[in-house]
Order: sequence, then structure tokens, then C-alpha cells
Amino acid sequence: MRICGVDLTANDANVCLLSLEDDVFQIPDCRARKLTFPKQGDAGDLKYFQATFAKLVEDYKVDQIVIRQRPMKGKFAGGAIGFKLEAAIELLDKVDVAIMAPTDIKASLKRNPVPVAFSETGLKMFQEIAFQTAYAFLMKDKYDL
Repeated sequence: MRICGVDLTANDANVCLLSLEDDVFQIPDCRARKLTFPKQGDAGDLKYFQATFAKLVEDYKVDQIVIRQRPMKGKFAGGAIGFKLEAAIELLDKVDVAIMAPTDIKASLKRNPVPVAFSETGLKMFQEIAFQTAYAFLMKDKYDL
């Protein structure tokens, strides 16, 4: 199963591909680490973002997209553009999309810690939350019945 973890920040969708085969996780190479939406984007820009994300999912044969949930209000609330991006991703055809709460991610990582240091994964620092989201979802499905 190939997972695409997504962390939405401001007008960026940070992504990380992750797969689990024979109880070993693998991080496949990906041409995009971040997809950016223009700050003053219109409907055409949103359609372009959605088409770009759909092409990424198709090219890398992603089975599941997991988006880290963001609060709707409060100090760390997501912005309007972030929610537009989330909706555009959720409406993609031919792929399952799940939203995972930060508390669920933290609990899954506590029960199933990542076996390597993040610095050894070869990913960029801004991808860490997307990686944790994908890993937590994989381990939740695999071991948290």
C-alpha cells in the first residue's frame, strides 16, 4: 500500500510518499515535495492545483492520501486557503482520502515509534509532519486493530 502524507501550511501542501512492504517502510523518490497555491489564487489556480495533485497521485500509484487535520479555530487554526486545498484534495477521484487528527498521529507514533531518525530518511525538514502522518496511518492500519 502506498500512502501520501499531506501537511497543509499556509498555501503549501507538503507531501511525503510512504509504502509498507514485508513490515519494512520505504520512502519512494518523488518529483514534488511541496505543491504551492498562489496567495491570491482564483478558481483556475485551484483547478490547476487539483489537477497537479491528481497527476502526482496517478503517476506514483498512490492508494491512500492522509491529511493531517488542522483546527478550525484558535491559535493554530488553518487559513481559508488551506481549507480550499484540503477540499480540492478530498474531492479527487480514484483515491481514498482520510483526515487524521494530531492526537491520533501522536498516539500511533507512541505505540509504533519510527525505527530510524528522521534525519536519516533523506527528506527535507518541512516534510517531517507529512512523513509522521503517513507513517502513523500505516502503523495504525497495520497494528492498531
